[in-house]
Amino acid sequence: MKIGIVCYPTFGGSGVVATELGLELSKRGHEIHFITYKQPVRLELLSNNVHFHEVNVPEYPLFHYQPYELALSSKLVNMVKQYGIELLHVHYAIPHAYAAYMAQQMLKEEGIFIPIVTTLHGTDITLVGSHPFYKPAVAFSINKSNAVTSVSESLKQDTLRLFDIKVDIEVVPNFIDVEKFQPNFTDCQRTAMATENEMIVTHISNFREVKNIPDVIRIFNNIQKEIPAKLMMVGEGPEREPAQELAQNLGISDKVVFFGNSNEIDRILCFTDLFLLPSQTESFGLAALEAMAASVPVISSNTGGLPEVNANGFSGYLSDVGNVGDMSKNAIKILRDSETLNQFKINAKKQSLKFDLRAIVPMYEEIYERTLSECLAK
Repeated sequence: MKIGIVCYPTFGGSGVVATELGLELSKRGHEIHFITYKQPVRLELLSNNVHFHEVNVPEYPLFHYQPYELALSSKLVNMVKQYGIELLHVHYAIPHAYAAYMAQQMLKEEGIFIPIVTTLHGTDITLVGSHPFYKPAVAFSINKSNAVTSVSESLKQDTLRLFDIKVDIEVVPNFIDVEKFQPNFTDCQRTAMATENEMIVTHISNFREVKNIPDVIRIFNNIQKEIPAKLMMVGEGPEREPAQELAQNLGISDKVVFFGNSNEIDRILCFTDLFLLPSQTESFGLAALEAMAASVPVISSNTGGLPEVNANGFSGYLSDVGNVGDMSKNAIKILRDSETLNQFKINAKKQSLKFDLRAIVPMYEEIYERTLSECLAK
């Protein structure tokens, strides 16, 4: 099958999942065409089955904001015609499903029909999509898609609550390649992060307000009062500088390392003992899943899709949003005793296997085949 994938090419979860999906599909014999404004960060290798097509947005003085949706729609039309793409899988309702629908209509004028599968990831629904300015366009884009998936049951219910949806939404959870999270680093490399007697606590995100970054610092502050520890803060965003100031005000700057965006996530997670994700909301919680795949237990909030990923009392603990005290208590409970910590690490790995790509990618293949058959039958 020839599949066009449209996604954001950034460090965010949707872009990572879309890229990993495309790469795995290519290994299964499908021809994959990534169509976006920049090569996705996880797309390291192009091959006969994997292609990247850049969307260029020409600048015109007439436009205050350059019309990316227009450029994307035109690019999709050209790529479908040039490469015989049979189906478009777009990640995010707006602008991608919106642009795909316009491309679909333009191609229909030429006697070409291209089905659209839209995957909802969260921000397009809970933040951007629910804004009154965008709500009609989001609902329209979802309803005009030929198949719709969401990455969690929680996100599906949010979508049905916020919009007038007339199509079915199937839950296909995010996934990871568990085999990539096999430890292959030496203990001497761990000493670059912490001393032998210190626990390593990690947080990875885009440092937006929704991630509750100050709570990460406060939870760690409580941990380090009881247990020798270091905190690894991985990512970039508007909340980084306030977090650095908070660490300084609490007198723990020497125990908190800010990495910025990193391509060494696997190395950091390999030596991590506990992962913190106290977000206000998460449509799924891909960062938590990646931590668990590296045998790292997770302390998280119980919001959104996180309870579907992090099994309370098994792979980690869930607490109410903002309950720093409870999260700190649970973190210390895991870290204080080596036998308890080792059991949680084993459990975290076991929980991650439920979301291995070998179990999830066939679900997308089935949706593609069914959607193509249904559209051809019409």
